[in-house]
Amino acid sequence: MLKSLSPEEWQLQTVAKLWKVKDVAAHLLDGNLRLLSMQRDQYFGEQPGKLDSYQALVDWLNQLNADWVNASRRISPSVMIMLHEVSGKQACDYYESVDLNATAIFPVSWAGEHESKNRFHIAREYMEKWLHQQQIREAVNKEGILNKTFYTPFLETAMRALPYTFRNTSAEERTSICIAVQHEVLNTWYLVQQNNHWILTQEDPGSVNASVQIEGHAAWKLFSRSWRAKDAASFVKKEGDTALADQVLNMVSFMA
Repeated sequence: MLKSLSPEEWQLQTVAKLWKVKDVAAHLLDGNLRLLSMQRDQYFGEQPGKLDSYQALVDWLNQLNADWVNASRRISPSVMIMLHEVSGKQACDYYESVDLNATAIFPVSWAGEHESKNRFHIAREYMEKWLHQQQIREAVNKEGILNKTFYTPFLETAMRALPYTFRNTSAEERTSICIAVQHEVLNTWYLVQQNNHWILTQEDPGSVNASVQIEGHAAWKLFSRSWRAKDAASFVKKEGDTALADQVLNMVSFMA
């Protein structure tokens, strides 16, 4: 896809407000190189200072991302494509080599986990790559991954943030919320209150207290905080308990 872009398309603005197409491609390259250095080679060349909060971690990661993108503006598109071809294959080879049930190097913090298995960690990495490729594809008007094959795994992983999003929301036993995303297919999940915990399931509880349906082209922007709830309002249908429905729209499935 990158090879098909014209010089003008590399400079188009994406939904990531600070980044153009070339900047997003650079960020994806950074992900490959950091993966190979830190996870495969166990090399940590840059350590954060004292991180005393989740926001401090997010701020540090944002600064790392910005530093790389700024430096990568010196790299030509053809050189960037070359580096993607080399690092992308090695990154995939590494992922195929790991034990999916072993403890991951980093927890999936946005799902409230302090320790995660590699299968969830790699799913999180898939979301990251899907998101940024979709940002590029939307900017240059190239379809290809907003479909059942590639989008459904993104959504299935993103929804793992829902119980954590509702961790401070009190409700009566068996309170249920239906969350659906309509794209090439309709994907549906239910969040159910059981024994003072919110449980995510795809099993229909029979009746729900609130329902939220989001159009597919808006859901990925909402869950990544590219859009806020007000931006997606015209692409969302809500029924039942408004407070519960609104809380669904506050879910963020990325470090943001």
